[in-house]
Amino acid sequence: MAMKVEVVSTETVKPSSPTPSHLRNFKLCLLDQLAPPFWVPVILFYSASNNEVAANSASVTGNLKTSLSQALSLFYPLGGRMKGNTAIDCNDEGALYLEAKARYELSEVLSNPDINQLQQFLPFSSDKVVPNIEEQVIVGVQANFFDCGGIGIGICMSHKIADAASVSGFLTAWSEISLNGINGKASLITPFLKASELFPPKDVNFQMPRRFSSREKLLTKRFRFDGESLARLRARFGSATPTRVEAVTALIWKSAVEAARKRPEWNEKYPSSIATHTVNIRSRMRPQPLPEHALGNLWQITVAPLIDTNKGVELQDFAGSLRKSIRAIDGEYLSVLQGERGLAKAYESLTAARKLAESSAGKMELYGFSSWVKFPFYEVDLGLGRPTWVCTTGFPIGNMVFLMGTRCEDGIEAWITLHEYDMIEFERNDELLQFISLSL
Repeated sequence: MAMKVEVVSTETVKPSSPTPSHLRNFKLCLLDQLAPPFWVPVILFYSASNNEVAANSASVTGNLKTSLSQALSLFYPLGGRMKGNTAIDCNDEGALYLEAKARYELSEVLSNPDINQLQQFLPFSSDKVVPNIEEQVIVGVQANFFDCGGIGIGICMSHKIADAASVSGFLTAWSEISLNGINGKASLITPFLKASELFPPKDVNFQMPRRFSSREKLLTKRFRFDGESLARLRARFGSATPTRVEAVTALIWKSAVEAARKRPEWNEKYPSSIATHTVNIRSRMRPQPLPEHALGNLWQITVAPLIDTNKGVELQDFAGSLRKSIRAIDGEYLSVLQGERGLAKAYESLTAARKLAESSAGKMELYGFSSWVKFPFYEVDLGLGRPTWVCTTGFPIGNMVFLMGTRCEDGIEAWITLHEYDMIEFERNDELLQFISLSL
């Protein structure tokens, strides 16, 4: 029987204090202007055993709404509304807050999560482009109460103002307010809201890349790697010593290319391949790194050099290509991004990827990777204890991979979206199967 989630109440939560008039017009930075109009979705699941108040939905809801209201006052742009592709009207109209009932056990979700079922725990569908963006809230929250006493908190934040690090920073602030109040420890996490001063907005005519709007048959599945399997995987690289993320990315990229090779139209040769990877630029800013809770789309896409898979490449080749591209996002790169050539620099990687794809006459696979591994989602305690499980539902993009951390901190979960035929072959990959964990 399909799992059903029923929304039982809908309301708006407004900031606890009004935004001063001189802060009402919040400028988007250049990188916000270029961000796609999607939701950034995160779901945090809390087991009943983690807290004593899980069964009392009224108590939980009261605390969640009060602390959410206070968090919106700190992150005041999130309580406003978009003004085209240039600014946010910080009018304090607030965030959407839904309460829902899940008439089954949380354990049923945790034992076999399904991407389509997980969408029900979110206030908005994350697999579609956001319509009428100026009429939408910027933040939506859905509190889901399970029969067993467990709770799922789903949050969607507009990608036009926030990346995954921004969502993590907001959740951290909300967590600290829930536990300590607005005048306690939470006062230490005043957000950085000056991205537009570092990356001034420009006259941008942005159109959604076609690949983001694909309606081909796609499958999204979760693959888990525990600490022991990651140690074995990294040992495969010898003296190269890749990070956990680099090692997993290389393995997934290589396995996906090998799956694509088995399509009928690729029955003789491997396709060539490139990969993109999102890079969080906060810690890379010079002369002063930005705080991790800085609000905005403070990331860049890097393009790993073309892999000619006709030449029998190994894991080390994929990892080396990836590492080289990530290291190119350095102080010099970011200095140009902040200057007059900022818009051209921001387009540079995407333009390079498009030209490579066009020159290959369609015989090349492009894979996108985004790592959320370092974000402290498992420290988000909204008065419910630490989450039992945290996940995302991703975006409507084929050949896309999201890497998440795990509760035990040393593992990685990969949410992988591939075309249906490729996914079938991907799951059979012998090398991949050596490192996938049955449980975490």
